[in-house]
Amino acid sequence: MSNRTVKKKSTPKRKPGKKKKQPRSTRRRIFILLLQFFLAGLILFSLFFMAVYFGFTGHVPTTAQLYEIKNPQASEVFSEDGKLLGRYYIENRSNVRFNEISPNVIHALIATEDARFYEHRGIDEIALLRVLVKTILLGDRSAGGGSTLSQQIAKNLFPRNDVGILSLPVNKLREAIIAYRLERIYTKEEILTLYLNTVPFGENIFGIEVASERYFGKKPGDLSVDQAAVLVGMLKANNAYNPRLYPERSTERRNIVISLMVTNGYLTEQEGQTLKEKPLGLRYTKISFNEGPAPYFLEMLKPELLEWCANNTKENGDPWNLYTDGLRIETTLNADFQSYATQAVSEHLKNLQGVFDRHWENADPWRKDNNILLRAIKRTDRYKNMHAAGISQEEIEEAFNKKITAQLFTWNGLEQVETTPLDSVKHYLRFLNSGFLALDPATGDLKAWVGGIDFRFYKYDHVLSQRQVGSTFKPFVYLSALENGLSPYDYYPAEQKIYEKYDNWSPSNSDYNHEGFYSMEGALSQSVNTVAVDVLMQTGIENVIPTVRELGLKTDLPKVPSLALGVASISLKDLLFSYATLINSGTRVEPFYLNSISTGEGELLEEFERPNSRPTNLNPVNCRIIRHMMETAINEGTGTKIRTVYKIPGDFAGKTGTTQNQSDGWFVGLTPRLVTGCWVGAEDPGIHFRTITYGQGSFMALPVVGKFFHKLYNDPRYKEMRRAQFPELDQQLLADLDIAPYKRMLEMERKENFIDRLFTGKTKEEKLREIQKPEEAEEKKGLWKSIKGIFKKKKR
Repeated sequence: MSNRTVKKKSTPKRKPGKKKKQPRSTRRRIFILLLQFFLAGLILFSLFFMAVYFGFTGHVPTTAQLYEIKNPQASEVFSEDGKLLGRYYIENRSNVRFNEISPNVIHALIATEDARFYEHRGIDEIALLRVLVKTILLGDRSAGGGSTLSQQIAKNLFPRNDVGILSLPVNKLREAIIAYRLERIYTKEEILTLYLNTVPFGENIFGIEVASERYFGKKPGDLSVDQAAVLVGMLKANNAYNPRLYPERSTERRNIVISLMVTNGYLTEQEGQTLKEKPLGLRYTKISFNEGPAPYFLEMLKPELLEWCANNTKENGDPWNLYTDGLRIETTLNADFQSYATQAVSEHLKNLQGVFDRHWENADPWRKDNNILLRAIKRTDRYKNMHAAGISQEEIEEAFNKKITAQLFTWNGLEQVETTPLDSVKHYLRFLNSGFLALDPATGDLKAWVGGIDFRFYKYDHVLSQRQVGSTFKPFVYLSALENGLSPYDYYPAEQKIYEKYDNWSPSNSDYNHEGFYSMEGALSQSVNTVAVDVLMQTGIENVIPTVRELGLKTDLPKVPSLALGVASISLKDLLFSYATLINSGTRVEPFYLNSISTGEGELLEEFERPNSRPTNLNPVNCRIIRHMMETAINEGTGTKIRTVYKIPGDFAGKTGTTQNQSDGWFVGLTPRLVTGCWVGAEDPGIHFRTITYGQGSFMALPVVGKFFHKLYNDPRYKEMRRAQFPELDQQLLADLDIAPYKRMLEMERKENFIDRLFTGKTKEEKLREIQKPEEAEEKKGLWKSIKGIFKKKKR
């Protein structure tokens, strides 16, 4: 072995800052690993994409299905003059075309929601990159979202699916696929239109048309820049930026939208600043199935429309759906007439309610009959539902006395209060209600229909409800008398009579005056009860009923003397069509109110024919005589307020009506072009004014008709209606009817009274002095010849 020491090789030192090179095999392994991760990710994404694309994670509509996008669309009801009266819907939505939308809305929408709208094809990669960098990596929540308008349409039309932790990426990809398909099918204008027709605006309304109508009372084509900015601003959060609920917040959001319009070149700086200083200018107008110009009319119409839908089918064989198929329903109502009628009812009933409340002071109108309150409780949905569920009476009473938060109707607006269901029932029980109807007597077309004071709280329609009609029945009695041979020139005593065969019933007059004698015209115009009953009995009840049937009334008519005073219960609608027959000189017309039904695109589905008028067996001359008598009622009788208070010019006839205990007030107003009528009373007949002063028809109901015609006749568009004239009576007949309406006593009775006063219990000298009194010279002169024979007889 050698003692020589072996020297080791020294390892060269690395220079500072210089990395050691990886072996080529290591780099290859890393590259392969990354490639495998990429390929695996690509495969996973492809599988993910395919799963979404082919609908495994939720339905993705095909291109063919997107061609036929359908969203629930409200059916709309229009007046004869093309104005919207109301809608039937599940979602309150109405579609418009692109050219019906103001450019202000388009500009505000693009500036706020999708500034690169015209540059992308449904997916905005630049916006997505911004979201990735600013929102996700930098945490800047104000950077905005990356969804295009097309993606938002996809989200609105095809609700997102819940697939657990993958919900967000699945739904985003699904919306991107739908958006891309939408952009291939539709033009940019069509995309904008589709978006604005489907987007929600809060308060269960959808689409720009309903939104512009609701918040500004306008068509979408008439929206100004600031109004458009308010509505577009709502899209960020419907409720939070609702201009009715949060006006200050809405104004701030509007101004942000205006700023974005400036940034994107749609407005100058100066224009933007001026617009930001404007007030909101909200004009809130709610039109739905239970609010708007004619909710009671829509409710009346609904069963007929549902029946039509059930019996008519679309091209695919499915029946039409009133709530989702966007039908256009044309009616005979006149929007102006309807507006004036609604105003007249509201104005008068608000004032009358104040009179009623002061009349009863702090007392309950039902204080003497607690059954009225019990009946009202049992009419409520709360009671009916609890009773149907088998809940005990004790538990129901307990529930009715528990405090709740409720929104109550008042004439000063809705009030949010804490109350009990029982107190709520009492609150509504005190209110007076009303029904008003106007129709064209020549055609039977309905022109205005107001069924109550507020459909949201009072669903019962008082155009259709049956109540005792009071003295509005009297013209039918006098017409029956003429038809059966009684003379309009005769006089009838106003004396109070007892009708023994009818439980000794004895009618009286409202003023308790039973003196003198009335012609038919005088008795009708002054609404004298005793004469009306006397004429009924002389005509014969069995002869009156057929005449009333000829007028068109099919309701039950009790065969009692009080029929003359209107004890029969008749609806306002049926009553007015009977008056229309009378005004038409005996020709009967049927109610007509539905003109046509079309699709939302304007395709006519059905046009309805007006029923033919039908002659009756009534004598036209007798009908005209009664109408002439009712003109006297307006000019000289119980309806004079039409002339003196409401200054209604032109030909006008009418009749007031009041029922027992002032439970019902009526007035029928007739012109050559319109038959109108109004009923006023409480929901329960047991609640009423205590005196005839306030409870009579001329105080309760006539003012509604008076206000209606005052508004109508002061509208220049309808001034020609003031000049319309009734058909004239024969001049000789008119002259013959010109007799005194009232006589204190008849001729023979005057003679007998004079003779009795002259001769009874007096000496010869006293009798001579009586004859020679100068103030009786004229009376003696006319009676002297007839007195001679009676004087000789009395002398013997």
